[in-house]
Amino acid sequence: MDQNGNVRMVDVGEKAVTARMAVAQAEICMQPQTMERICQGTMPKGDVFSCARIAGIMAAKRTFELIPMCHPLPMEAVAVDFETVTPSCLRVRATVRCNWKTGVEMEALTAASVAALTVYDMCKAVDRGMVIQTICLLEKSGGKSGRFVRKTEEPR
Repeated sequence: MDQNGNVRMVDVGEKAVTARMAVAQAEICMQPQTMERICQGTMPKGDVFSCARIAGIMAAKRTFELIPMCHPLPMEAVAVDFETVTPSCLRVRATVRCNWKTGVEMEALTAASVAALTVYDMCKAVDRGMVIQTICLLEKSGGKSGRFVRKTEEPR
């Protein structure tokens, strides 16, 4: 905030360009039968993982349009991966990298969130009771504040 208490975008003009990286996650829990159908590729809307991966990557690239005060960033890599945590819980993990003056935490969090929302959208015809949870930053590096690694994958 400025001296008058007004919201403002942080001026990164004088900051040094450094290698930035962030990893975020979201989990989506569902009926075990839904998870089976996702893994077997038999959902009515098609390949859930491919569609959610594309959505997450696209969301990371557009974060500055969604989150007020975020800077547009020259991202060099965005990866969205999926892991079955239990027979009814899927973890979405997004990793974003760039060399720039500000971090990529919001881009990674947005990618993980939108990928999880896309899983919900692709599967809601068979399971409207899905729950998206545990959206959090797992790791970040670069910049003045240095490295952060969550001690556990569960939020505080």
